[in-house]
Amino acid sequence: MAERAIPIADLRYAAATPRIPEQLTPPSGLLSDRLGRPLHDLRISVTDRCNFRCSYCMPKEIFTNDYGFLPQSSLLSFEEITRLARIFVAHGVHKLRLTGGEPLLRKNLEKLIEMLSGLRTPDGQPLDLTLTTNATLLARKAQALKDAGLKRVTVSLDALDDAVFRRMNDVDFPVADVLAGIEEARRVGLGPIKVNMVVKRGTNDQEIVPMARWFREHYDGQVILRFIEFMDVGASNGWRMDDVLPSAEVRRRIDAAFPLEPLEPNATGETAERWRYRDGAGEIGLISSVTQAFCGDCNRARLSTEGRLYLCLFASQGQDLRALLRGGATDEQIAGAVGLIWQERDDRYSELRGAMKADEGSGRRRVEMHYIGG
Repeated sequence: MAERAIPIADLRYAAATPRIPEQLTPPSGLLSDRLGRPLHDLRISVTDRCNFRCSYCMPKEIFTNDYGFLPQSSLLSFEEITRLARIFVAHGVHKLRLTGGEPLLRKNLEKLIEMLSGLRTPDGQPLDLTLTTNATLLARKAQALKDAGLKRVTVSLDALDDAVFRRMNDVDFPVADVLAGIEEARRVGLGPIKVNMVVKRGTNDQEIVPMARWFREHYDGQVILRFIEFMDVGASNGWRMDDVLPSAEVRRRIDAAFPLEPLEPNATGETAERWRYRDGAGEIGLISSVTQAFCGDCNRARLSTEGRLYLCLFASQGQDLRALLRGGATDEQIAGAVGLIWQERDDRYSELRGAMKADEGSGRRRVEMHYIGG
């Protein structure tokens, strides 16, 4: 019998085949890990490809035209993604976020959204179905995404100054087209819209206040701007602590221009610390995974493009759920394997970062952000 050829891209990151428990117990929706954290969010990467080459994620000198992205045969099909999502929902997931790469590059993505929008929690509630995008294709796809059942979008935008933004995305894409995508998403009702700005000291931190001013003045509180500390995800972005501008400094700069006051979290496990403008012109979010780790209530799992389950954004190894899907495992067996994986989870990389070097104790290269989403 001929041996099956495994594309080299499939072997880029280590993955174990999950263990199926001997005793299968139906999911209760109350799954918790070793630190008592429930499983609530599932982030699903639908492609490892992106049409940007941002230096903090996919620098052009590494992700060249010859880079070995995953072949189509390696990607989970929409039916496989939906099958896994249904199993995760039975375990307690209430929120699905589609990511990439750039998820809108996945052909016929609206079909997947339509399939996922039909899922319900055990008590019959619809899921919070969201998508993160760089908005290059959002203006033309927003209506179709909404019609398929998408609830809302998060847009990545790192500067309003066109020269700065073109330099950061490194493909000469203009700010105006991203703003057009945001406006169309708002028009069709994909909200509340969140806009994520990754802040890198000396690169775009001068854009903090102009970004805050623009979204205050143009969107009547309907768009929530969030500032993210430059993170040490993967090994390709040349991360240095000197490049991190702490969220406390971001808040200080905005507060000096537009006074802020704190808000309570919307939900347990929320990544962003919420602040609102005292004059009522909306709110901002601060995501401080470097200087103020939020591992203690992290309730997110990540599914890679080809079906590997990761329990942390900074993980070095995943669990190969695709092997179970394509190996004939039943839903009950896969649910049992997922339950074991989550129950054994004790990841808290960001909390430990300050006491160790970035790769100390692992000896393995962490997965890249484009591979499992942010």
